[in-house]
Amino acid sequence: MRLVFIYGPPASGKLTVAKELARMTGFRLFDNHVSIRFVTSLFDFGTQPFSRLIGKIRTEMITEAAKEGVDTIFTFVYETESDDRFVRQILRIVKRQGGRVLFVRLQCERRELERRVGSKSRRAYGKIATKNLLRSVFRKYVLDHEIPFQTSLTIDTTHVSPRRAAKTIVQRYRLRTLMKP
Repeated sequence: MRLVFIYGPPASGKLTVAKELARMTGFRLFDNHVSIRFVTSLFDFGTQPFSRLIGKIRTEMITEAAKEGVDTIFTFVYETESDDRFVRQILRIVKRQGGRVLFVRLQCERRELERRVGSKSRRAYGKIATKNLLRSVFRKYVLDHEIPFQTSLTIDTTHVSPRRAAKTIVQRYRLRTLMKP
């Protein structure tokens, strides 16, 4: 099982790149926001029940995918240090099943993030959708650093199309494609 772990700040293009990569490779897509929407149907974002359940759902989904050998793409907003335990847990789960975790860090210039954040598709997914909220999140959290204990392929999506970013991932990690990338 291969887990492509795509992380980066809000509006950096994680889901868009992940969809393109899934189309190219046939990997299954586990979007971070699916679990968030599921849990927030009962519990407010950031509460203790929310945090417990979100962690359980993500780890259980990835555990089952690893056991069944389902190549998966996972999108995630990595917050320095507070998410290290989760990332290490995912590494252990996948490696225990003989799989590999392929880290991809997306970065993007702040001005471009602010331009993208207002898109209709972000609102439809319940994502951060205003410049003010994005700025507030960046003041509160460190969201644009690399995971320090793993090597990541870093792609600056400021001027790179989702298709080009997905091709870069395919080439760097030598992923087999369903079609010509």
